Amino acid sequence: MANRDILAIGTSAGGFEALRTLVRDLPGDLAASILVVIHLPAHFASALDAILSQAGRLPARFAQDGETLRRSHIYIAPPATHLLLDGERLRLGHGPRENNARPAIDPLFRSAALCCGPRSIGAVLTGTLGDGASGLHALKQCGGVTVVQDPDDAAFPEMPETALRRAEPDHVVGLAGMAALLERLVKEPAGAPVAVPTGLEYEVEIARKGPGDMSLMDRIGRRSVLACPDCHGVLWEIEDGDLVRYRCHVGHAYTAELMSVALDDNLRRAIGSALRVLDERIALTRKLAEEDRREGKAWLAQVWARKLRQAEAQADVLRAAVRRVDDSAAQAAQQNTAAQEG
Repeated sequence: MANRDILAIGTSAGGFEALRTLVRDLPGDLAASILVVIHLPAHFASALDAILSQAGRLPARFAQDGETLRRSHIYIAPPATHLLLDGERLRLGHGPRENNARPAIDPLFRSAALCCGPRSIGAVLTGTLGDGASGLHALKQCGGVTVVQDPDDAAFPEMPETALRRAEPDHVVGLAGMAALLERLVKEPAGAPVAVPTGLEYEVEIARKGPGDMSLMDRIGRRSVLACPDCHGVLWEIEDGDLVRYRCHVGHAYTAELMSVALDDNLRRAIGSALRVLDERIALTRKLAEEDRREGKAWLAQVWARKLRQAEAQADVLRAAVRRVDDSAAQAAQQNTAAQEG
């Protein structure tokens, strides 16, 4: 009987050290292929493959499109590409960002759920925000075993907390005990086949190829009143158990929490753009008023002076709004830091 031979791991902030600790404790003959997604900048030359290879007994490499899986090997998502599983082969997807990331964790988990759910184990480690929760939920629906690092043990607890709250994982464990748990789970027989949720194949294809189809989006979600922060198209609201997320037909996807962050960023940019236009208007109005005064056109100079006062008052309102947005963001960051340190 086949064992659970697919181990998919997702992490973000604090993930380098967490992965080093984890692979150090895994056996060199682990009877599973390990697929890793960590949020990496698109143009960042990473040495993570060498770092993980040196840290433990399992060889690590950045995944290549179309290569065949081998047990006791670690495959890392390259920067700027989604790492996907297609049967016994790896695929690199160039679809849109999810949760403002590419590679993102959710596409990997969904692809494992689609092709190999009963053979799969999914694990979410340290990180910020909520990438991984939706994919972990899909993996569990398809017969996979789900694991989350104990938030109290994580360098950045927000991602494990979101997965714990939204995906109801099978196991919650500290990093020190995770390798032993995963080794035990890998040895378990694969589960029975499970029906694949509606829309899962479609979402995996979006991660692989890009823009989708509006009629298919209508089958997996309902149109919301929100616009996509990336492309400004219509967003569909999708419910994964207790997790609410949003996706446009182009493919951009956000959890509700990340959608809030993205809208805050858009608000800051919109206010900043309006303030720039007002500052340009103030400069031009002041110039016209000065020219009319020099030419003795007192009445016109007064008109421009009145318009100048109005524009300056409007600019003051926008500057105050920008300060409030910045203060709110700084307060949220401080609260997040305090929670992590606590």
